[in-house]
Amino acid sequence: MNKRYFQSFQLSEEMLNTIDELKFKHPTEIQHKVIPQVLKGKNIIGQSQTGSGKTHAFLIPLIENLHLENQEIQKIIIAPTRELAVQIHEEVKKMQALSKVEKKWTSKLVIGGTDKQRLQQKLQTPPHIIVGTPGRILDYMKEGTINPSNVTSVVIDEADLLIDLGLMDEVDQLLYRMHNDVQTLVFSATIPTGLQTFLTKYMHNPSHIQIDEDILSPEQLEHRLVPLRHRERADLIVKASKLINPYIALVFVNKKESADTLAGELLDRGLEVGIIHGGLKPRERKRKLKDIRSLRYQYIVATDLAARGIDIPGVSHVFNAEFPKEGEAYIHRVGRTARAGLEGTAVSLYEEDDLPVIAKLEERGITFDNYDIKGNEWKEVKEWNERKKRKKESNETDQEAWSKVKRRKKVKPGYKKKMKYEKDQIHKKMKRQQFRKGKKK
Repeated sequence: MNKRYFQSFQLSEEMLNTIDELKFKHPTEIQHKVIPQVLKGKNIIGQSQTGSGKTHAFLIPLIENLHLENQEIQKIIIAPTRELAVQIHEEVKKMQALSKVEKKWTSKLVIGGTDKQRLQQKLQTPPHIIVGTPGRILDYMKEGTINPSNVTSVVIDEADLLIDLGLMDEVDQLLYRMHNDVQTLVFSATIPTGLQTFLTKYMHNPSHIQIDEDILSPEQLEHRLVPLRHRERADLIVKASKLINPYIALVFVNKKESADTLAGELLDRGLEVGIIHGGLKPRERKRKLKDIRSLRYQYIVATDLAARGIDIPGVSHVFNAEFPKEGEAYIHRVGRTARAGLEGTAVSLYEEDDLPVIAKLEERGITFDNYDIKGNEWKEVKEWNERKKRKKESNETDQEAWSKVKRRKKVKPGYKKKMKYEKDQIHKKMKRQQFRKGKKK
């Protein structure tokens, strides 16, 4: 029985049974920290990377705190995209299906691209939980179809993405219509300046929970750097794919125009390629996501915004066909693989302009392996900053050699030249010793 690991949260037997049916072995770090706080009614700012178990960190306590005898909207979960809203609602329905309670909670998905009149009719009997996008929820509130007066908790998921998409004004208007003491749970991978202003305005004395999950650890995830060197990105991806044969590979680019171009080039080279970016029309995007989840494609070319928050099962490899402009984007991308303790590989094509971002990622503890593809095999190559490192090491050795030169109290003509000669001899001896040590290793 897995539920014993969750018993310390003092959840009901019904919820523990549901958790057991979900086959959760034990709480993730964010679940361990968030669930007790939400159960107590605390406001929370939760920071964690993708794949950390965040969704159930708020779903479990929110559902536990429902008053099922009151048929009214009690919890609202706001997501930045339709796809993410659908994904969260699927988890709500899954928990509902697995629950053994006689009277079950009800929920409704409120997003654009659906039959508005039909949904209005369904909302005449208020559900306990609403999951949706901010614009569509706000529309129904303005029309009076959704009554926020009995809402006790609101979740704002992927808040930094809401800011990127320019949706915080709608979220602002939503919260303005709710009680001042509504429990507010904000989840975000980062806390940008625009979000900080919002948090100060709406959140009273929140608990700040930050999870630095080691999704970048070398035993889980290998980071390979491959220099582009004026070659075609599609050609390098095809060559790498023949060597690693990914189960599912996410191929990231920086702009939707690049996604269209690269997807076409990979298709021309015989790969099974799907595409997901913000420029697709809603119906086409929905169809593409359905195809992706049914494992129709081995390769999925995507932009950062399109892939954020979307759960794509079985991703074994991530290709950065274009290196991201910010380190945070790199972490989001590679976090799509090596999930749930599994191994994964991120292969990144880079140019000289990308070196500052790579340096910052190394400062954060990421270890890159430097490779190139020559013939039909991987070849280890010198690190991108090898020359810089050699110069630094040489300077350090030089300084150490000077420290070993004996300083004379009485000096004669030409003493500086003699001291330099002595330093050079010590320096050469130290280099030989370093070389011998290297050979022994």
